Amino acid sequence: MDQYTAGRASEQDGVPTTQRTTQPVVPPAIRPVTRRATSERHPRARRARNRLVAGGTAAAATALLLSGCGGGSSADTSDKAAAASAAPSKGMDGMSDMAMGDPQATPADRIPGADVVKGSFTLLDTRPPGMDDVKGTAWLAQGPKGTTVTVSLTGLKPGHHYMAHLHARHCNADNGGPHFQFTKGGPTAPPNEVHLVFDADASGKAMTTVGNDKKTGEGAVAVVVHPMEAMDNRIACADFGF
Repeated sequence: MDQYTAGRASEQDGVPTTQRTTQPVVPPAIRPVTRRATSERHPRARRARNRLVAGGTAAAATALLLSGCGGGSSADTSDKAAAASAAPSKGMDGMSDMAMGDPQATPADRIPGADVVKGSFTLLDTRPPGMDDVKGTAWLAQGPKGTTVTVSLTGLKPGHHYMAHLHARHCNADNGGPHFQFTKGGPTAPPNEVHLVFDADASGKAMTTVGNDKKTGEGAVAVVVHPMEAMDNRIACADFGF
C-alpha cells in the first residue's frame, strides 16, 4: 500500500484514527416478567380465599370449644349449651331473667321471708389440675319473688372465668347430672335454667348471686361449678339440704 492509500485509510471524514474512541456495545437490560398471583388479578378469587381462611378459623375455634365439652351425655350437652349462652352479668335491680349474676346483690341467705337451703362444695374427680383447694358454700332461697341462688368460693385461679348451674341430680349421681330446667326439654339458657357467671379475684375468691322469677321447688338439688374454658371439667358440686 503506498503512502497516499495508507493516509486515506487512516482517516474517516477528516478525523484521525488517534482521535476516535471505541464505545462498548451494551445490550439493553432484560426486565423479568412477573406474573401477578391469581388472587391479585382476580378480586373474586381473593375474596373467596379470605372467606376460606375466616371459615377455617371459626371452625378451629368451634372445635376447641367442643374438645372441652366432652362426650354426648345429657350432662355434657347441658354444659355445652350453657357455654354458648354465657353473657355478661347484669344487676339484680330490675334485672331480666337473662341475668347471670351480680356480686353486689342481696345474698340468698338474706332474702326476707324466703325458705333457704344451703350446701357445701365438694371436689369432683373431673376437676382440672390446680383446683384441689377449691372450697365454698351455696345457698338457694325461695320466696315471694321466686328463686335466688348464691355461690361463694375460695381456692380458684385468680382472674379466671367460671360458671355455675343448678343441677337436677345429686353430686354423687353423675356429678350432678343434667342442668335443672323449669320446663324439661326447653331452652338450655335462662330463664329456663339458672346460670351464674363470675370471675375470681386476685386472691382466688368469688361470690355472686342470681335470681329467677320462678320457684325451683325441690327439683334443683345441687349446684355445680365449672371453669368457663372447659365446661366438662366440673370442679365442685354442692348438694342442697332439702
